[in-house]
Amino acid sequence: MSNPLTFRALSHLLMYPDDAMRKELTAVIDVLREERSLSEGTRRALLGFAQDIQAGDGWDVQETYVNLFDRTRSLSLHLFEHVHGESRDRGPAMVDLINVYAKHGLELTDGHELPDYLPMFLEFLSVLPLDEAMALLKEPLHVIQALGARLRNHDSAYGLVFSALEELVGVRPLIASEPAQEEDIDAAWQDAEVRFLDNTAPCSSAAGRP
Repeated sequence: MSNPLTFRALSHLLMYPDDAMRKELTAVIDVLREERSLSEGTRRALLGFAQDIQAGDGWDVQETYVNLFDRTRSLSLHLFEHVHGESRDRGPAMVDLINVYAKHGLELTDGHELPDYLPMFLEFLSVLPLDEAMALLKEPLHVIQALGARLRNHDSAYGLVFSALEELVGVRPLIASEPAQEEDIDAAWQDAEVRFLDNTAPCSSAAGRP
């Protein structure tokens, strides 16, 4: 059974690796060392990845992150980018997700990332009962799987985080697609809405950024 802290650890590994993020990796490494819901191979790979970010040159790890997630649209960590793009459906989807957060005690304020930012979403899952967290994680699973496949296609160690998420849900990783096909996959998903229509009761825990 997944430890809620696992979601927070995976969230942290997908954050921009500035000095503050890297200082907190010691706690993430401690969580991963105690993690037992992931296979030994996945856990060890994540530990190695976390240690590489922690020990790497700050400029290099930041440049790698920016080139992947900020400069490559098909690898964006904003989930709705891959489903709704710039269409009018993106606004209502954002509102739905904001309402899900609010029902569980997370109020977004100025300065926060957009609600569909994957690290924020995973951190939110860490405060939910496990069954609710897994149900919500499955909503954007097709996006998460495609991102993992694309990162593996780019030979990026960040793909390990997505492999871990797939393992937690119990699905096999997708076969990596050719880079030239990635935009076409996003276009094909315009009808595969991810709306996060919440059917769960509010919980007493309040989610917040650490």
